[in-house]
Amino acid sequence: MNSSKPADPSRDGINKGVAPVTYGQGERPPRGDYAAAQADYTCAQRWERYTPEQHALYRRLHERQAAQLPGLACEEFIQALPYLGPAQQIPRFEAINQRLYPATRWEIVAVPGLIPEEAFFALLAQRRFPVTEWLRKPEEFDYVVEPDVFHDLFGHVPLLFNPSFADYMQAYGAGGLKASRLDACELLARLYWYTVEFGLIQTPQGLRAYGAGILSSAGELRHSVRSPEPRRVAFDLKRLMRSRYRIDAFQSSYFVIDDFQQLFDATAPDFTPVYAEVRAWPQIEAGVVLPGEREFTAG
Repeated sequence: MNSSKPADPSRDGINKGVAPVTYGQGERPPRGDYAAAQADYTCAQRWERYTPEQHALYRRLHERQAAQLPGLACEEFIQALPYLGPAQQIPRFEAINQRLYPATRWEIVAVPGLIPEEAFFALLAQRRFPVTEWLRKPEEFDYVVEPDVFHDLFGHVPLLFNPSFADYMQAYGAGGLKASRLDACELLARLYWYTVEFGLIQTPQGLRAYGAGILSSAGELRHSVRSPEPRRVAFDLKRLMRSRYRIDAFQSSYFVIDDFQQLFDATAPDFTPVYAEVRAWPQIEAGVVLPGEREFTAG
């Protein structure tokens, strides 16, 4: 998730050039030039600053992931991937927007890196998806701790061309703004994690991945769909919000949707009573399947 815990004074919408406080532990603050960002944390892509070596690295990342998609990624993602443009170089965001906005009235905007939750939610509610401007280093080819331009573009943007998924993302952003006032951001973060980042979908051809964290990962794409190790449970909003997750390993639990309309329908109701009910029940550890739950086998 390209978001983080709000840091003072982010609640009043002012960016003072300081990286936001983030969930979890780490040895360094989020990377990125926050001094170059505007009050809403957006910034210029500064495409001319990318080096030939960075364009070559992006091409290698794109080629490796694209080669793994058949039989593992959902068709909606595969069909939309060419809309990113040629993989020979890091795309210009404005070029993608020329195709994206007419399709679903979304656009992508550059950000320095991780941004505060409320800034993230506000952008989604405006149908503006924040894409990190920097690219990982060559030694991070297989794994990068924070989302970079490759993860955000390759993993997230193609499904914004899908009307149902695009509407879900806007509804999620609007819900996030309300959740921040109800002290429920952690519960909503789980929804994002288990759908937008690590979601699976059941298709006539079998299980397929649609989550960006899976689709941009060298190893988790096959693990999530083919491995017998993880548990795959039917999507249930309240159950999902009770479920913990790990950020430092392949997921041991995945939630499976029937279609993207199911996601949009799940975000339509007022979550205020949902949060209250979820808080009354115990948390569920990753990898646990409850009695009576519908479980899916490897695809």
